[in-house]
Amino acid sequence: MTGEEMHALVERLYPLCRSITGDGVRATLEIVSEHLDLAVHEVPTGTPVLDWTIPKEWNIRDAFIKDPSGRRVVDFRSSNLHVVGYSVPVSATMTLEELRPHLHTLPDQPDLVPYRTGYYAETWGFCLSRRTLDGMGEGPYEVVIDSTLADGHLTYAEHVVRGRSDDEVLISCHVCHPSLANDNLAGIAVAVALASRLEAPRYTYRFVFAPGTIGAITWLARNRDRASRIRHGLTLACAGDRGTLTYKRSRRGDAGIDRVMTHVLRDRPHTVVDFSPYGYDERQYCSPGFDLPVGSLTRTPYAGYPEYHTSGDDPGFVAPEAMADTLEALWSAVEVLEHDGRYQNLSPYGEPQLGRRGLYGSLGGRSDTKQAQMAMLWVLNLSDGAHGLLDIADRSGLPFRAVAEAAGALEGAGLLKRVGEDA
Repeated sequence: MTGEEMHALVERLYPLCRSITGDGVRATLEIVSEHLDLAVHEVPTGTPVLDWTIPKEWNIRDAFIKDPSGRRVVDFRSSNLHVVGYSVPVSATMTLEELRPHLHTLPDQPDLVPYRTGYYAETWGFCLSRRTLDGMGEGPYEVVIDSTLADGHLTYAEHVVRGRSDDEVLISCHVCHPSLANDNLAGIAVAVALASRLEAPRYTYRFVFAPGTIGAITWLARNRDRASRIRHGLTLACAGDRGTLTYKRSRRGDAGIDRVMTHVLRDRPHTVVDFSPYGYDERQYCSPGFDLPVGSLTRTPYAGYPEYHTSGDDPGFVAPEAMADTLEALWSAVEVLEHDGRYQNLSPYGEPQLGRRGLYGSLGGRSDTKQAQMAMLWVLNLSDGAHGLLDIADRSGLPFRAVAEAAGALEGAGLLKRVGEDA
């Protein structure tokens, strides 16, 4: 998928009203299933999941605040951000004074509508711009929220790309936010693009599309045995804004994925931050009982841009070229995961003669001839059965791809032998 195709997917998903449960999540996964084979799971209300319980399912058909003339001052149909997520049904006539405790605005951003939720408290409310609120008279107002909160299900989905190994790479993104383009839809689109690109990999890649927090907790509760197979993982969010990439390390701080992401981001503008138990679902995967090797990849991180959790996070806020850049960083990480390994130099006494084996000659005319030569020398010198290709790339300062290509050429010439579990 190109950046433009990912952006088109964001635009298509944008109008749907998602929450931690409900038909909006199902509709989102149905669209994703047009690109990927999904296993969709429905977990009933009341099901215990670790220390949590699956909540009631929430769905909404319409909501509005009408002024005395019958005009919809606040209208769910124009933006699903106008209703506090999980609002209970309401049908009432109220003055502005009575309505005010249920109204949410952003005084410092008077033209934007905030995103608010009330998942685990049976309450209700509306979100609107401060400018709209300032223009409202005393009423009375007709106030309607046509919603249901009843026993149902939590819905999540998985897409699995089977590899030669049962060891897994986990890519997880949340599917619970309503019309917010960067904070979850761009991540979904990039995950779909990455999954579509994988063919016959070494690892098994598991893509989890689940509501934030409760969805990841549900997946962990239902996959305790499978969780032990995860060797590397990433949560993916805020994948389409114009900021530079940010990688947040796993709880371990020195997991394989931490080294891989640090390496692939080395030659592009980026930020690397240490783990904290706040943010996206990496905090669930990295909870101490599981302590999985899962980091987080974003562009501008959680709550780090003015449009975050507001109506300003619309499809115009995300850029096709930014999503393409996020995808390429992920693909570079996949290349490292797929091709890293340890080799043994079969001619370790002195430098072997590369010219008579045609290795130097094969580089003639390449724009990166010097780099390719240095990669061969570094691989030969450090292929002692103890250093992997990522070790060599890090120590030499060379791109992993150059090191991996050198190892392939040297192995083909009979100078290297792969060792270890992947030999």
